[in-house]
Amino acid sequence: MKDRLTDALYGLGWSTVKKLPEPVAERLGRTIADAAWKRRGKGVLRLEANLARVLPDATPQRLAELSRAGMRSYLRYWMESFRLPSWSRARIKDGVDVKDLHHLTDGLAAGKGAVVALPHLANWDLAGAWVTTRLETPFTTVAERLKPETLYDRFVAYRESLGMEVLPHTGGSAFGTLARRLRAGGLVCLVADRDLSASGVEVKFFGESARMPGGPAMLAQQTGALLLPVTLWYDGAMMRGRIHPPVDVPETGTRAEKTSVMTQALADAFATGIADHPEDWHMLQRLWLADLEPRPGGTAAGEPS
Repeated sequence: MKDRLTDALYGLGWSTVKKLPEPVAERLGRTIADAAWKRRGKGVLRLEANLARVLPDATPQRLAELSRAGMRSYLRYWMESFRLPSWSRARIKDGVDVKDLHHLTDGLAAGKGAVVALPHLANWDLAGAWVTTRLETPFTTVAERLKPETLYDRFVAYRESLGMEVLPHTGGSAFGTLARRLRAGGLVCLVADRDLSASGVEVKFFGESARMPGGPAMLAQQTGALLLPVTLWYDGAMMRGRIHPPVDVPETGTRAEKTSVMTQALADAFATGIADHPEDWHMLQRLWLADLEPRPGGTAAGEPS
């Protein structure tokens, strides 16, 4: 019953919110965000705890202000996502501005392929739609297999409608398909600031240990593709982004050692963007190892995204 209700609510969002006048949708998003923030549920409390690591000197009042802004940013993501399929190409093109785009376009022009890795900042779906619209470049991504299956199907259909090829996170075949796309000079985009498998690479993130997926670094090593960190943020009605310089593959070390170094470089780039725009980091789940529940045997268990 819970799964059916969840699926129905998302379906209502995609069918109804996209039909609302934009000012009405924006007010609705803020109203829902403020109501959720006032309830002080576990998602809001976790967001504040995560922000406290980003800004360790922040007062409780400052953290509360940031978490409220963060919930508004998070609901803006959802309102935009529900409405994106109805946006014009001009609206998508004009709604995003990206700095240092040459890191991506030069790499793709050279036929090397590129892995774009980004954290849960601002609206990564809008960034993807901008890539397929403004750059006219298709790309492949990976999505967590949500429950119920009908909800996962909705997300896949939504992202495919924006021009993305979507592979399931589970099943074991995604890595091989991504590698083939990269060897053909293609583009792969992955949200990569939180490990979903509990078997990721340990990194230092804002001074404490966390795990992030090693897939982006391993793909770059195996295929020779560029590995590009990207960070996003909202700026009024616009969304802006920055493509950071490529992460180099170390010349020495084992594959695991190289993956560790490269994933740490991604974490450092993500931290820069998150510190600059903490209110746009939509991390309402546990992330740092110290916060994760121990599994039998001593390892830490993650949460569903």
